[in-house]
Amino acid sequence: MTRFGYTLMTEQSSPRRLVDYAIDAERLGFDFEVCSDHYFPWLDSQGHAGYAWATLGAVAYATSRVELMTYVTCPTLRYHPAVVAQKAATLGVLSEGRFLLGLGAGENLNEHVVGERWPAVGERHDMLEEAVEIIRELLSGERLTYDGVHFRVDSARIWDLPPERVQVAMAVSGPQSISRFSPWADHLVAVEPDAEAIAHWDSERRRADLPAGRKIGQVPISWDTDEAAAVARAHDQFRWFAGGWKVNADLPTTEAFASASQFVRPEDVAEQIACGPDLDAIVESVKPYWEAGFTDIALVQVGDDKQQEFLDTAAGPLLERLRAAAPSGD
Repeated sequence: MTRFGYTLMTEQSSPRRLVDYAIDAERLGFDFEVCSDHYFPWLDSQGHAGYAWATLGAVAYATSRVELMTYVTCPTLRYHPAVVAQKAATLGVLSEGRFLLGLGAGENLNEHVVGERWPAVGERHDMLEEAVEIIRELLSGERLTYDGVHFRVDSARIWDLPPERVQVAMAVSGPQSISRFSPWADHLVAVEPDAEAIAHWDSERRRADLPAGRKIGQVPISWDTDEAAAVARAHDQFRWFAGGWKVNADLPTTEAFASASQFVRPEDVAEQIACGPDLDAIVESVKPYWEAGFTDIALVQVGDDKQQEFLDTAAGPLLERLRAAAPSGD
């Protein structure tokens, strides 16, 4: 059965509002909630970038059923992987086993703040592989001393662990990263409905004699009773989305994203993001993900100003339509 999630987008809402939205999303029946882990918003107009881990700690205590996940954390520059492992274990305890750790190679926008250079993609992947090895070992409860090319760990151990090991989902973006990281992860994260990527992941998992795992995606939507307002909001706050991840990973500031997206038109954004009140059109925008083989799909409602109205009036009926349309079998 396809599972549907709700996105706690730290870039567009304050931490207190995100906790309130998380409670409402659980009440409405969302299966899971993912939280972005950013130091900056993508554009100044979004206006927020609270600390994801503190927010998720509050959400873990304020909810009781819904699964929680970072979407995604970069464990290589802003955070040392040993610290990420400790944070993940603590959230696993606070949520009573409902936390899933999403990891990825990160974006310059969020990692440059610690004053380190931004490595090329090959080096970032080398760093990520070491980081995941460290994190998985520490989450198993073992004491770890590690001397790698990029990271060192000196006799570390995590003392508070949930009863079951926190599972890891890895963000992948192409055949090379799928082949490299599929043995290290429990689940896949991707942002495009690429059936070939899903098939490649499954093939690599079979070859390693590992379970297929879940495939977790994310889809932005801009619901509004006024279609023109929905398009304007999506253009104002999500036009950066048009650049694609190969561009987005390397830009360092909100000003850079504003400059890179200055020629993106509202109609360009509306071609990529379902905008307006038509719930069937939103379902159609999500459909390519389950057709590609995604098992878990998180929705991003664009903009804070319509977030509560979306939850109060549209999210429930939308969930019903999504579940009616999506595959019901495993």
